[in-house]
Amino acid sequence: MATADAKRRLRERPIGATILLTIVGYVLVIGTFLLDVPIYPDLTNAQVTMFTHAIAVINAATTVLLVAGWYWIRVGEVEKHRFAMVGAFALILLFLVVYLIRVGGGGEKLFDGPQTVYYAYLLMLAIHIVLSIVAVPVVLYALLLGLTHTPTELRETAHARVGRIAAASWILSLVLGVVTYVMLNHWYGYEFAAILVPLL
Repeated sequence: MATADAKRRLRERPIGATILLTIVGYVLVIGTFLLDVPIYPDLTNAQVTMFTHAIAVINAATTVLLVAGWYWIRVGEVEKHRFAMVGAFALILLFLVVYLIRVGGGGEKLFDGPQTVYYAYLLMLAIHIVLSIVAVPVVLYALLLGLTHTPTELRETAHARVGRIAAASWILSLVLGVVTYVMLNHWYGYEFAAILVPLL
């Protein structure tokens, strides 16, 4: 009964739920960056690197699911589309946990490559970050509509239009995130911004 009531409320107020969930997500990330919240473990450089690789794998897998979901809805495979999009969202929640632990544990890497490449890296990173921030409410709104309406009902909502914007911005953000990861960790070099726990 409680689940049915919650679904009904989400169905009736998807914009309000989207705003609330967006604020919660932003507060988690901004709070982790700006406050020294003592809930995260101190990380060694090796652990920071491990978390960085895990984030790249999660982002790549999420991109595959999003592209598959986009394809499946275009060919009318609604259930496969729903599975892919919910799976992509679950992976992004996993990403958020791993990312917050890495950042909260003191792990940031600074690009250490040629100056000309550095500016290209910064531009891609900036676009990745802006799209990540902008994508949150549109992704949440499209997801909430998709989870609370039948496929027939969705035709009467903004799900398809918002979903296209959400998927496009999300995919581009993830691809740029993976490219900057490869540049930082494999093509060029990096140095740690801060070492909270020395390597043993």
